[in-house]
Amino acid sequence: MSDGNMTRRGLMLGGLVTAAAGLASGCSPVIGDMGVTRSYAFPAPPEPDARFKRRSVRYDGDEAPGTIVVNTTDRFLYFVQEDGWATRYGVGVGEEGLTLKGHAKVGRKAEWPSWTPTQSMLERKPHLMEYAGGVPGGPSNPLGARALYLYRGGQDTMFRIHGTNEPWTIGTAVSSGCIRLTNDDIVDLYERVPRGTAVLVI
Repeated sequence: MSDGNMTRRGLMLGGLVTAAAGLASGCSPVIGDMGVTRSYAFPAPPEPDARFKRRSVRYDGDEAPGTIVVNTTDRFLYFVQEDGWATRYGVGVGEEGLTLKGHAKVGRKAEWPSWTPTQSMLERKPHLMEYAGGVPGGPSNPLGARALYLYRGGQDTMFRIHGTNEPWTIGTAVSSGCIRLTNDDIVDLYERVPRGTAVLVI
């Protein structure tokens, strides 16, 4: 699959992609014993690999314009548009065996959503028990700036497409099943996607 072209074969059989963690440096001033200000370098959080940057690509799948297609193998989300094009976003996906597969719909949308770990998450990761009462929305919330809630048959699947305060995880399989985008990307997608939007996760 070329970087700017998406075929059905590429969508179904694309190779595993992982994010490279590059380090940049920031400085924090520290006052020394003699009153002299010195600067110490601390590594800044790595950014997602450039291949996961949002872009328009060719798309020849069968899905109708307005559909969201998530390829959990390639780590890309496609928002299908007219005339054989799609907007492609890099995503982080669920750990092996945890990601929702198949069809769903966007049943609810939320800005700066709150987050409460599910019972199954608490059982798998007991250290999350301190958040059992929920975490209010905001920059430190794991769901990031926006969330699209995935429903089947009118029922919440408990899976989300959402932002993240850990953008360096885009391109990896680290979540408890939800699909995560950078906050900039989820805001862009959120503004373009109405409730009822069809979602296909493969």
